[in-house]
Formats: sequence, C-alpha cells, structure tokens
Amino acid sequence: MSSHKLSFTKVAETNDIPSGKMLKVKIKQNDILIANVEGTYYAIDNMCSYDQEDLTKGALKGSILTCPKNKAEYDVTTGKNVKGPKMMLFRVKTDDLKSYEVKIEGNDILVHQSSTWGM
Repeated sequence: MSSHKLSFTKVAETNDIPSGKMLKVKIKQNDILIANVEGTYYAIDNMCSYDQEDLTKGALKGSILTCPKNKAEYDVTTGKNVKGPKMMLFRVKTDDLKSYEVKIEGNDILVHQSSTWGM
C-alpha cells in the first residue's frame, strides 16, 4: 500500500449522498461536509466561518451552500465565501472554508486528511 493512499480516509459511499445532497462526517477532530454536485463530490469544513453553525442544516442549490442561521453563502467546490452573512441591513465579510481533496474508488468516497487551503 502506498503512503499516498494512507493519507485518504473513507468517509462514505457514493449511494449515501444523492445528487444535490450533503452529509456530515468526522475526520480526526474535524467536522467535514461532503456535497454531491451533479455526481461530483466535494469536501469542505462543516462549520460556518462566521458563527460556527452546522452547514449541513443549510440549503444546497447547485454548488452554493447557504448557512441556515446567517445566510452566508459558500461555494462547495472551493470553500470560498461568495456572499457574507447578513447582519441587520448589511452583509459582512467572513472567511473562506477549508476544502479537502476528494477521490472516488469504486463506490467509496475518500477524503484527504489535510486541507488544500489554510493549514
């Protein structure tokens, strides 16, 4: 077994996450959100960077995920914050989310244990 393979962790199977849906998984101490966008799987941090809300309780439309609490929007393909949270009449800036490399082996969804951003 190669050392590269050891850096990935099986988190789910492809039939666990239908297209347009999300699943929360845990890798080490991190809550990770896995999203299926038209048959392609993406992994980002699961907690909103503004108020630590569980993002799997939010809405996924295409690749845009909306925080259920403050309506901040993130692109699940990159983890980038595309619209800040709404506070009163204003939108404020918040941080991007960490994204993780995903690969599919057979029906297994594997996530790289370190992020592709920020660590």
